[in-house]
Amino acid sequence: TFPNGTYVAVVDVDRETGETKVRKFLAVDDCGPLINPQLVEGQVVGGLAQGFGQALEEAIVYDENGQLLTGSLMDYAVPKAGFLPRFETAHTVTESPVNPLGVKGVGEAGTTGSPPALVNAVLDALAPLGVKHVDMPMTSQRLWDAIQKAQTDDGKD
Repeated sequence: TFPNGTYVAVVDVDRETGETKVRKFLAVDDCGPLINPQLVEGQVVGGLAQGFGQALEEAIVYDENGQLLTGSLMDYAVPKAGFLPRFETAHTVTESPVNPLGVKGVGEAGTTGSPPALVNAVLDALAPLGVKHVDMPMTSQRLWDAIQKAQTDDGKD
């Protein structure tokens, strides 16, 4: 009935700056038979871009008085093509038994699968330093702060 998939990210995190470099990203989705493969690929890649933004950059920011600081797209970190890696995508086909075409949805697959794949890859990269958690978005500043904290107090609160 529902689409499913597997997403894997391979990343490097610069310990000096907190910058994340995505080396490889693989996405395998199963939405049943692909009626229009180009449309499916566009939906997956668009969803991946949205998920990358959510995981690594996008944030609504308010100041201490509740004033919105990200009030326009000039202030909000929308993912751009140069920010994204070349995605490797593939599809498996398991027909749904609940409709005559055997199809499933795919429109939100990339947005659902990419954030946890990226977060897990970043945390795995930082595990040797003692970093166990960083809230999304995992911006360079947040990662740098987590690295500094882990180095100065062994990550203890």
